[in-house]
Amino acid sequence: MFGSSTEEVGDTSDGRQTWGVSPMDRSGLNETTSYGPASASSPSPHQSLDEGSTSSSHGPSLPRVASGQFHQSFRLGRINTSLLITSDSSSLRSRGGTPKLRRTPGSAGATGTHPARTPITDHTTTSCSSATTTSGASVIVAVVEGRGLARGEIGMASLNLKCPELILSQFADTGTYAKVITRIHILVPLEILMPDTASEKGKGTKLFNLITENFPGVAFTAIQRKYFNERKGLEYIQQLCAPEFGTVLMEVQAKYYCLAAAAALLKYLEFIQNSVYAAKSLKVSFKGSEQTAMIDSASAANLELVVNNRDHRSEHTLLGVLNHAKTPGGARRLRSNILEPLIDVDTINIRLDTIQELLQDEELFFGLKNAIGHFLDIDQLLSVLVQIPKQETVQVAEAKITHIIQLKHTLDLVPRLRMVLKNCNTALLKAYSTSLEDNRFDMILEQIKTVINDDTTYLKGSLNMRTQKCYAVRPNINEFLDIARRAYTEIVDDIAGLVNQMGEKYGLPMRTSFSTARGFFIQMKLEGVVLPGGKLPPEFIKVTKQKNNYGFTIADLMKMNDRCDEALREIFHRSYVVICQLLSTIHEHIHCLYKLSDAVSMLDMLLSLANACTISDYVRPEFTDTLAIKQGRHPILERMVGQQPVSNNSYISEGSNFVIITGPNMSGKSTYLKQVALCQIMAQIGSFVPAEYASFRVADQIFTRIGVDDDFETNSSTFMLEMKEISYIIHNVSDRSLIIIDELGRGTSAEEGIGICHSVCEFLLSLKAFTLFATHFLELCQLESLYPNVENQHMEVQHTRSAGTGAESVVYTYLLNRGCSEERHYGLRAAEMTALPSNIIQEAKIIASKVNQQLLAKHHSDPETQRQRAVYHLATRLLQAARNSRLDPDSLRMYLKGLKKQYEAELQAAGQLESFDTEEE
Repeated sequence: MFGSSTEEVGDTSDGRQTWGVSPMDRSGLNETTSYGPASASSPSPHQSLDEGSTSSSHGPSLPRVASGQFHQSFRLGRINTSLLITSDSSSLRSRGGTPKLRRTPGSAGATGTHPARTPITDHTTTSCSSATTTSGASVIVAVVEGRGLARGEIGMASLNLKCPELILSQFADTGTYAKVITRIHILVPLEILMPDTASEKGKGTKLFNLITENFPGVAFTAIQRKYFNERKGLEYIQQLCAPEFGTVLMEVQAKYYCLAAAAALLKYLEFIQNSVYAAKSLKVSFKGSEQTAMIDSASAANLELVVNNRDHRSEHTLLGVLNHAKTPGGARRLRSNILEPLIDVDTINIRLDTIQELLQDEELFFGLKNAIGHFLDIDQLLSVLVQIPKQETVQVAEAKITHIIQLKHTLDLVPRLRMVLKNCNTALLKAYSTSLEDNRFDMILEQIKTVINDDTTYLKGSLNMRTQKCYAVRPNINEFLDIARRAYTEIVDDIAGLVNQMGEKYGLPMRTSFSTARGFFIQMKLEGVVLPGGKLPPEFIKVTKQKNNYGFTIADLMKMNDRCDEALREIFHRSYVVICQLLSTIHEHIHCLYKLSDAVSMLDMLLSLANACTISDYVRPEFTDTLAIKQGRHPILERMVGQQPVSNNSYISEGSNFVIITGPNMSGKSTYLKQVALCQIMAQIGSFVPAEYASFRVADQIFTRIGVDDDFETNSSTFMLEMKEISYIIHNVSDRSLIIIDELGRGTSAEEGIGICHSVCEFLLSLKAFTLFATHFLELCQLESLYPNVENQHMEVQHTRSAGTGAESVVYTYLLNRGCSEERHYGLRAAEMTALPSNIIQEAKIIASKVNQQLLAKHHSDPETQRQRAVYHLATRLLQAARNSRLDPDSLRMYLKGLKKQYEAELQAAGQLESFDTEEE
């Protein structure tokens, strides 16, 4: 229509992210509100949430068009401005580190129409503790804790402004509130809501103080306790929950705290948002803390699961290694799975079956990859479709047209996805294939096509998209719309004519261009053309120059642009009227998009995991009661350029569940420990792992204690930090946990360090948790002679002597072997490589060898202990074989003979070989 002369420049839109207005219209919401004071005596929890919220004449109402059509829309009562007390993240900290709530001046009895404060500000504060920046955050969380006897019972409700899913959770937490802090870390919130009683008069509850300490960069808002009302929360959920998710009501009707949190959250959202959620439109889900493994935020940071510790932008994280997702939904799902791995073996195996099928069926793999790559962010699209704006503006109208085009584009992709999944075999793919057979997808598309042109589609580029929006609605539906479009077309043609005319007048190669900021303007590239008089004619204004490219406009063209914008506004307004009618008819079916979003994000995540297997040599893990990895590799190290890491075997079972690892500095202990934890997490999200063979015991919690840094934020020395982390592990550990401890007790004197290590080890030894404990305290190796479930392993090093100088050097093999490290004085060897004077090093060697001799004298175990140890090992291995063996009778006989030989050898070593006659079959 515009001919080939029109060209688009300066378009900065990213294609996937063209969302028109944000879900939260910020107009008039940028000043701080004066909220009324909290009531001194909080009413009973059953008091109505709408109490005191009389409908006021001021404030925006539902749009004129929408109010008639969304007859079933859910309208929350307007809120009296005495609802909230807010505190800015900036005013949250007083000098002593105690958060202080700021009541704005003149708030006593204020009932005026103050503009609401919106939390949608770009917080870019980062903190060491939160490990992620909240600049992209869009989640608002409400947290409430039980009082009196119910203290420790936590209710949480969270809603992502870009994804219409209300997630409720309620659980009992310990005094350290580890679960709450971990859950909030995973959500990366923009704002946290809590009852004002939790933060009263600077005497915040322990939970309030912990949350504000851990999340200093997150805005905090205190809300009157009476709005945390479980009865009202249940009403909200009954009104807002989409029919597909109705079963959640059964789960939550007795969960009073999460219902109370939901009531406050939804009320607050309506207060700060310029729209309400339509009735029966939200996905509501209840998430207990039992379905996933818990990884605390410190462990997630230590293991570099989603953020690299040295460079926050680096891809060298577990997420970076596994993330080949094509859609934003797939990447979000992968991130949350890595931070909260599954603990249900059946679900994990269903995922592994699917990945196996994708790897074996090339056609399915590439077909799915191509089909999914074209999807937009369905969650974000759903979020704006289920909200009803309270004001009708040009921006709202334009955004709604964009959304309906994106909806059509999304639904057009469904048949292609169905075709790809038609002949799949695994249970999960079949389930998604069935869910996509839902006829509502076709029904909505048919209804859209009665109003929207068939060839209207979502395109990248602002001019392309502007054209699509103008001509989206079919002709002859609205007479005024057709007239406005004719006017728009004529103006655009006139613009093209004017530019051609100017080109002929001055004999210069001019063409029409378009940018979002400038509208239509003239562009000219001078190649071999000389300007008359060396400069542009004076009627060309707003000139920009970049090398040989000139951009400019003229007064007539600016007037035409204004007329063009006027025509566009009319087109958008008329189209909006038609589209609102269309939305009201398809609204009851729109919830099938939740199914589509779930299918696309899960398929995208599984494709991403399958893709990771094609890049590296991964193997499918098994789940037993033993952690056994043959030739395991570090998944992140493996991806770093030019590094092929040394592979190692790992074996931890119930019989030897405590492994002590020794070895010199830089020999690879820390890398090995992280490798085991990362492989465990990969297996539990349903991914293949970098090894030749891998078997895991499902871990319900993964703890790490790594690194020896001071923490200035919480004023902790190295030793204090170690003690805090180890006490957290001791208070929360269970029999099915995986514990990684890399150095302990290094921040204090050697005697105290060994003492603490010894007592912590003895506590952990009494549990069935799998523990890997790396240490430089060789004294701890004696534990093997005292406890049968301890095993010593060490990182091997080799010594070479140069032929010329005779100087000795150390070669690190990075290989793990049985037994205690034979290396002595490796710290002194490292010191020799520095510029320390040789006489100091010699003196140190003499003193160290004397101390060593005294220790070795005590390092022998008696024969009886060794005999008991041999019996214990034989018994645990026989038990293991009985539980997990899949060997045929001949192989099993061979294995049992091997066990017998091993047992005899161990007895012989103890010098107590007994007659061991058994009848052999």
